[in-house]
This record gives sequence, structure tokens and C-alpha cells, in this order.
Amino acid sequence: MPRAGLDPAAVAAAGAALADEVGLANLTMGLLAERLGVRTPSLYKHVDGQEDLNRRIAVLALSEAADAVGGAVQGYAGRDALAAAARAFRAFVLEHPGRYAATIGVEPSGPDDPVAVASGRLLGAFTAVLRGYEIGEPDVTHALRMLRSLCHGFATLQSANGFQWSADVDESFEWLVAFADRGLRAI
Repeated sequence: MPRAGLDPAAVAAAGAALADEVGLANLTMGLLAERLGVRTPSLYKHVDGQEDLNRRIAVLALSEAADAVGGAVQGYAGRDALAAAARAFRAFVLEHPGRYAATIGVEPSGPDDPVAVASGRLLGAFTAVLRGYEIGEPDVTHALRMLRSLCHGFATLQSANGFQWSADVDESFEWLVAFADRGLRAI
């Protein structure tokens, strides 16, 4: 019988929290079971193994990031929306590096897969940002990839302590936002 209070969502949430603490690469079913106070085989009543756990964490992270970015851009357009989205995304990655790592490279099995649905919500939030720019439909995909590359790259480098020289990281981030804004306006 499954432990009271545990279900697939609770196991994924606990796994996400633990991944943020120890890193996704160090998250194991055994470590999670220990954290939850159950034996490892008990987790298999809720998730189908490490891969399923990681996918569930990815869905959770994508949904949370979509909520953060989508909420941040409400009422803004153009550079203000871009800055709000970029800051919200960066803050999410810095606060949740383990669960964000689960989103990298995870592939949906189809359009109804929860990974696809959650990814679509996050993509939709960034697409809303692009509406404040005069970007033709053929260039929207390129613009989205550019934004993802800039935001992901900066946030993951910062999360991994990749900026160790003396320049202020926040100033560099604002410079990146201004650079992206100028580029989007030039298309």
C-alpha cells in the first residue's frame, strides 16, 4: 500500500527540491527514498524509475518557469517585457538549478505529453514578449532560439559560478537584455 501523503506529484516535488540541493546528476531513487523516509522500492509505486522521475521533475520545472515568466510579462511590452521575462527566467534557474537541469534535452513523446504541454506554456510566454517587436512570422522561431540561448546560457553559467571576474554580474545581465532588445528591434 502506498504511503499516505505520497503520490506521483509529491514524489516529483520532493525529487525536484532534492535535485536543487544536490544537483540533478546526484539525484538517485535511493537518496530520494531516504529523504522521504521510505524504502527505495516504495517509490516505484509512484514513479517508474529514475527516468520517469526526471521527466516529472522536468514537467514541474517547465510549468513553474512558465508561471514565473508568464506572470512577469503581464502588462509589459517591448523592452520592458523582454527584461521582465529574462529576469524571471534567470531568477528561476538560479533558485532551482537542479530541477531546471532536468528540462535540458528532455523530449516529448507527442503533442499531449506533459513535457510538450509545459514546454509550450513556457514558449508561449516568450512568444508573447516577441509580440512587442516587429518580427515577421518566419523569424519568430529564430528569435525564440536566440532568447533561449541568451537566457539559458547566462543563467546556467551564473548558477555554476562561471562568472568569476570582478565585473558586476547584474550589470552584465542588464547589458545582455539591452543587447537582445537592440537585436530584436533591428530585425
